[in-house]
Amino acid sequence: MTTKTKLPKGLTFEKALERLEKIVAELEDPERGLEASLELFEEGVALSRFCRGKLEEIQKRVDVVLKETPEGLVTEPLDAPDDDEGEDEA
Repeated sequence: MTTKTKLPKGLTFEKALERLEKIVAELEDPERGLEASLELFEEGVALSRFCRGKLEEIQKRVDVVLKETPEGLVTEPLDAPDDDEGEDEA
C-alpha cells in the first residue's frame, strides 16, 4: 500500500528543507506510532528527492554560466578532496 506523497505547488527549496528538518525531529520521538512514522518517512523521502532535484538543477545552471564566461572557468565537483587533505591519515 504505497501512496505517492504530493508536495505543495510552489514549494521552494528552503521550505522543503525546513519541513524535512521538522520531520527528522518528529521521527526522533519514541512515542510516535509506527504508521505515523511511516507517513512522515514517506513525506521526508519525497522532500529529499525534491531538494536533490533542485540542487541538480541549480548545478546545471551554474555550469552553463561558468562556461559562458570569457575567462573560461572550469567547474569541479563540490565534494572533490583537496590535495592537502588525507596526507596525515596515511
